Amino acid sequence: MSEPPRAAPEGQGEEARRWVLAALMCTMMLAAMDTTIVSTAIPQIVGDLGGFRLFSWVFSIYLLAQTVTIPVYGKLSDQFGRKPVLIAGTALFLAGSAASSLAWNMPALIAFRGVQGLGAGAILATVTTLAGDLYSVRERATVQGWLASVWGVAAIAGPLLGGAFAEYVSWHWIFLVNLPIGALALGLIGVFLRERVVRRRLRIDFAGAALILVAVGTFIFGLLQGGHAWPWLSAPGIAVFALAAALTAATIWVERRAPEPVIPGWLWRRRVLVGSNLACVGMGLALMAPNAYLPTFLQSVQGLGAIAAGLVLASTSIGWPTASALSGRLYMRIGFRDAALGGAVLLVLAALGFVLLPAPQPVWAVVLVQVALGAGFGLLTTPLIVGLQSVVGWERRGVVTSANMFARYLGQSLGAALFGAIFNGTLADRLAGAPASLQGQLPGKVDEVIEVLHGGAGAAADAYLRESIALATRHLFAGMAVIAVAILVVLCTVPRRFPVAAPGSDPGTADPQPSPRPGAG
Repeated sequence: MSEPPRAAPEGQGEEARRWVLAALMCTMMLAAMDTTIVSTAIPQIVGDLGGFRLFSWVFSIYLLAQTVTIPVYGKLSDQFGRKPVLIAGTALFLAGSAASSLAWNMPALIAFRGVQGLGAGAILATVTTLAGDLYSVRERATVQGWLASVWGVAAIAGPLLGGAFAEYVSWHWIFLVNLPIGALALGLIGVFLRERVVRRRLRIDFAGAALILVAVGTFIFGLLQGGHAWPWLSAPGIAVFALAAALTAATIWVERRAPEPVIPGWLWRRRVLVGSNLACVGMGLALMAPNAYLPTFLQSVQGLGAIAAGLVLASTSIGWPTASALSGRLYMRIGFRDAALGGAVLLVLAALGFVLLPAPQPVWAVVLVQVALGAGFGLLTTPLIVGLQSVVGWERRGVVTSANMFARYLGQSLGAALFGAIFNGTLADRLAGAPASLQGQLPGKVDEVIEVLHGGAGAAADAYLRESIALATRHLFAGMAVIAVAILVVLCTVPRRFPVAAPGSDPGTADPQPSPRPGAG
C-alpha cells in the first residue's frame, strides 16, 4: 500500500518555508486568475470557435468541476499527504490549460475547461491546508493575508492580461501563460516541501467519492441551469433537484457505513464545525452580489468603462488581505468566534452603507463600500479557517479545511441563483409597471435590458432603465445585509472557545481549551 504522511511536514527551515509559500501563492494564482483572465477574451474566443449559445459553460463547467472535487481532494490529502495531491492537481490543471489553448471548437474548450476545474479543486483543497501545516496559529493570519492578496492581484491582472492577449497576441495565450507559472510552482514544491510518512494500510472510499461527485454535481448543475435553461418550478428543474436529493440520501447511507468516509460523521456532530461552515456558506452567498452585478451597475448606471468598473470591483482586494493579515492579533486576544463576528458586523454595515447612499452614488463611496466589504470578508474567513484547523490534528486537517472551502464555493453557487432571481425579478417588476408612455420604448424581456440601454431607447426610457438597474442593485445589497445578519446569528451558536485537539484525537471528544493559543494546531 501507499505510505501516507501522518504528521505535519518536518525539517522545514525558515528559508524552505518561504519558498514553499511562494509556490503556494503561484499555484493559488493559477486558480484565482483563471476565471477573470478568460472573461475578457470571450468575444475573441466565440469569434474564432463559434458556439455563442454554449459560452456560459466555459465558466460553469470549471466552477462545477472545481467545487464537487474539493471534499474528495481534502480526504485524499489526509490519506496520501498534501504534496502528491497538490502536485497531481497542479499537473492536471496545466494539462487542461495546454489542451484549452488547442481547442478546435466550443465543446472541446468546455471539456478541457472541465479538466482545469478538476485540477483547481486539488489546488484549493490543499494550499490552505498546507498553510495550516507549516505555520502556527499566530502566523497563519499573515500567511492567509498573503494568499488572499493573490486573489486581489488576480482580480486586477486577470482582465488586463486577458484583454491584452486577446487584442494584441491571441486568446490561446490566456491558457498558455499558466504553464510557466505552474512549472515554477511544481519545481519549488518538489524541492522544498518535505513530509514525514508512516506506513499505514489504507481503505479508500471509492463509492462515497463517486456519490459525492454525482450528488453535488447534480445539485450545482440545477442551480446553474435554473432560471436560464428552464424555469425554477418547471418539470426539468424539479426533476434535477429531486435526483440530487435522492443521490444525497444515497451518499449519506454509504458514508455512514464506510470505514474511511470522504465526509466523516464527526463533521456534523460538533457545533464549532457546523456553525463555522454554515457561516462560510453565507459568506459565499454574500460574495456573489457585488461580484456578479456591481460591474453592470457601474457601467450601465454610473457610465464607467469596463476596466474602470473592474477596478472598482477589485477594490475589495485592498481590504481583504489587509484584514486577513491583521486578524491574527485580534483572534489571539478575543478568540476566533468573536473575531469572525466582527467581520460579519462589518459586512452588515458595508451592505447597508450602499443601500443608504444617495443616488447617484459617488464612485468613491462605492469604492469605500467595496474596501469595507473586503475587510469584512477577510475578518470573517481567516479566523474561522485558522480556528477550524486548530480543532483537529494533521491527519484530519485536510478534511476540515476542504469542507470549509467547499462550503464557501457552494454558497457562491447558491448566491448566483439567489441574487440572479432578485435582480431579474426587480427588473421584471419595473418593466411590467412602467408608465404607459414608455411601453413602446422599453424591452419586452429582462434579457434585453442591457442591449436596449446600450443601443439607446430615448432619454426617458434610458433614464427609467438606469433607475431600474440601480433599484435592482440596491435590492441585492439589501439581500446581502440580510445574509450578513444571518451569519451573525449562526456565529452566535458557535462556542466562543474552539476546542483545540491534539494530533490523533477525535474531534468529537476534544476537551475545550483556552482558544486561541500560540502554536496550537
